[in-house]
Amino acid sequence: MLSTSATLFIIGVGLVIVVGGILGFRLHAFLALILAAIVVSLMTPDATVEWYELSKSKAEIVETSDDSLTLNKSESSTTRVGGQYLLLQQDQATGSIETIATASIERFNENGDAVASLQPATAAPINWEQTIAVTPQQRADAVSFSRQTVGDLVASGFGATCTGIGILIAMAAIIGKCLLDSGAAEKIVRWVLRLVGEKNAALSFVGSSFVLSTPVFFDTVFYLMIPVGKAMRLRTGKNYLLYVLSIVMGGSMAHCLVPPTPGPLFVAEALAVDVGVMILAGGLVGIGCCIFSFIYAMILCHYVDVPLRESADVSLDELQQIADRDDSELPSVFMSMLPILLPVLLITGQTVMSTYLKNVPSESVSPMLASLNDFFVMFGNKNIAMAISATLAIIMLYQQKKSSLGELANSMQSALASGGVIILITAAGGAFGKALQQTGVAGIFGDVDGASTTAILGIAFLVTALVRLAQGSATVSMITGVGVMASFAAGADLGFHPVYLALAIGCGSKMFMWMNDSGFWVIGKMSGMTEWETLKYVTPMTSMMGIVGLIITIIAANTMPFV
Repeated sequence: MLSTSATLFIIGVGLVIVVGGILGFRLHAFLALILAAIVVSLMTPDATVEWYELSKSKAEIVETSDDSLTLNKSESSTTRVGGQYLLLQQDQATGSIETIATASIERFNENGDAVASLQPATAAPINWEQTIAVTPQQRADAVSFSRQTVGDLVASGFGATCTGIGILIAMAAIIGKCLLDSGAAEKIVRWVLRLVGEKNAALSFVGSSFVLSTPVFFDTVFYLMIPVGKAMRLRTGKNYLLYVLSIVMGGSMAHCLVPPTPGPLFVAEALAVDVGVMILAGGLVGIGCCIFSFIYAMILCHYVDVPLRESADVSLDELQQIADRDDSELPSVFMSMLPILLPVLLITGQTVMSTYLKNVPSESVSPMLASLNDFFVMFGNKNIAMAISATLAIIMLYQQKKSSLGELANSMQSALASGGVIILITAAGGAFGKALQQTGVAGIFGDVDGASTTAILGIAFLVTALVRLAQGSATVSMITGVGVMASFAAGADLGFHPVYLALAIGCGSKMFMWMNDSGFWVIGKMSGMTEWETLKYVTPMTSMMGIVGLIITIIAANTMPFV
């Protein structure tokens, strides 16, 4: 077993490679993450990897005595009378894994748990706190897995991540490209603006950027909306800083909390959180953070403002043309919103139905309800829902632009090229996260069964925030943060739903936006603000949003743990 100092050293080496590679050597994030995964895997002993795999599949030991034990395993085709379990311990000095006893299932008690007789392999007393129970097949699988080459271990983590998020991100990239090229994104902004009135233009920017940042990356949303914000400043003659902050607050919160944006999507997959649950919870916490930050921005902008300046992206004359663009050139509100809302409705519908019918006997379900459940099982699958939405978005783009099939193919090629890079980065992050988990990092923080909800969520928040401060990228900080924390959600009694852990990680990625973050420069240069103005007005707001999000998450986890 690796000592705490050895584990921390390996993790430190991995983090230095990621941060140093991105900042010091200007490596692409994909290369830095893959390199870190390879080095961490090389430094982790086979026995440590084997113990990690065994710990994932172990049976819970409910009760013990001198000659028997009770396992939290119900009778099934793989667990039946006569079945064998191995009781294993890892030697603290050498790290080798030893079989200290075998257990044979003799019966199942009134609670449905397996009662097994013990056949000790040694005369020494069993230390139950350091003992795990697994089947001989699980032991053989763990040994085989640990003896793979480093390349295979890294590829395993990479492939598992692609399985979970690859199609989703590709479809989200297509949807985002179609929304932009068809004018649907601009239509949504104008519709919300008309809905709330020019007096509440800033509020419309918050809502629009929040909605658009779920399928469209934050940088792209800011590129799209800042000309509209500048045009509104030309029209009203005031509140330019408020417009900028409103676009930032809505877009950046969705970017960190609401799938299918890559960061929160990856975190949800790593913690085995249902995507529909993550969308609902992330949306609620994000709205709470936006309410706070909007009040903060209103108070701030009552005392200060920044002037509207010429910027490289668009001249003031071009801004006026954007503001005067005719609505007839844009798609309808319904078609514009459909690619965004449809997957949300399908995915959350599937989540609601599965939750509602979870403990309902099949014979008690009405035919209509059963048919509705079958519908959502099919079309509420996250990959299918996003594929349907992407198809509708492509049709909308084709009808709106009247482009040829060749031009349409070029648009899709551009979207998939952008999405492909994000898939590579997140999958490499998955490989790095898996390598971190195999070091036994979860053991550093002790037994989470005895840790408070606030402490666990605070650690997740702090780890992610420190990585964000060091290397700048919110997505990379979430990937790294969940790599460190994911072991807590696997086979441990957190005392609360793992979605709260995912939200704490997302909120931690809001902290400390400064010059090493590409978003910092996008906001500053596109808005015309100086570096000092961006640091003075944008950075404090985003950091406070992260802290408020953590507070909301902690309160919710303590009052509504959902376990």
